[in-house]
Amino acid sequence: MPPAGPAAGVAKVLLAGGAAAYAFNNALFNVEGGHRAVVFNRLVGIKDTIYSEGTHIMIPWVERPIIYDIRARPNVITSTSGSRDLQMVNIGLRVLTRPKSEKLPEIYRTLGMDWAERVLPSIIQETLKSVVAQYNASQLITQREMVSKDIMRTLTRRAALFNVVLDDVSITQLSFGREYTTAVEAKQVAQQDAERAKYVVERAEQEKRQYIVRAQGEAQSAILIGQAIQNNPAYIALKKVEAAREIATTIANSSNKVYLNANSLLLNVKDIDPTKKT
Repeated sequence: MPPAGPAAGVAKVLLAGGAAAYAFNNALFNVEGGHRAVVFNRLVGIKDTIYSEGTHIMIPWVERPIIYDIRARPNVITSTSGSRDLQMVNIGLRVLTRPKSEKLPEIYRTLGMDWAERVLPSIIQETLKSVVAQYNASQLITQREMVSKDIMRTLTRRAALFNVVLDDVSITQLSFGREYTTAVEAKQVAQQDAERAKYVVERAEQEKRQYIVRAQGEAQSAILIGQAIQNNPAYIALKKVEAAREIATTIANSSNKVYLNANSLLLNVKDIDPTKKT
């Protein structure tokens, strides 16, 4: 066999270097922040080791990394459910979910990478229907915070069976059927009409009391005036003097010239006899 030449030696070196570079490049994988990884081994399947953030080593071709995003992600689900008083309720729910990082191997075995699409729609729909059915339509509005807490408690318990963590649950939409909305509007109009009628009645009662008080005051005033006239005839003369003074002041402040009968306008003050009864 002829000895290998220099070209064959260079080829071997290049082949060995290429193989080493390929092996080194495929033996490393990175896990970004907010992620975790599990490794699938062609010989033993999913390994139980969970890889945190950073660079890690694996066996090329035999192993491959499976990277999960463990940050909380929003999921919005809408559902049409029936309340306890048989009213149709359209409710929207926004949940923040993430997988349990310590259960990633089991999650991959049972649910795969699309765990959210497999689990969340079904358990959220079922939870919404079961919780909404425990409340009347009016309670869903007035006790919204309590409804949200009940949904959170039930949904957390259901999600834990699938190794899913719920960080937050909030009701984003709550509406009712057209019949219920029309009935609520009619009730509000009726209440407003009742309040308006009540106000009208109270106002009429107040005006009635004012008229009674005014009539009583006028009657009492008439009695006092009659007593004053009987006890002192000069009271009439005093009133005539006051009337004459008011008429004289009005005429004096007028810019027009006025010629009046003194007897008819009570201006004949000098003819008033205080001791004469009228």
